[in-house]
Amino acid sequence: MSVQQSILLCLFITIINFGCTSNKKQEMQFQACTNDWFLQIEKEILTGDGQGHGPGIGSLEWRSVIEFKLGIRNDPKVPPLESAQWCNYINEHFITEHHQREKR
Repeated sequence: MSVQQSILLCLFITIINFGCTSNKKQEMQFQACTNDWFLQIEKEILTGDGQGHGPGIGSLEWRSVIEFKLGIRNDPKVPPLESAQWCNYINEHFITEHHQREKR
């Protein structure tokens, strides 16, 4: 095998490997509890009564309502409401999966 062929083979393998690993990194991103994320969730899972009444978006009461609407309140697999892991769990198990099903 010539030097040029070896270089091309290494380049090809690197490109393929980069493409495979970049997709996995996107799937493993951590979802932080941000105001933008809370607003996105509120658009998808309404917690109010439609007349402006409801818990403050992002509050512990609001998070409890989200759990209730998703049918996961008191589920031991769900991280505590006040933790950053809670947002990640909701995003990973309900929001991301929901969007993937819509794309099919």
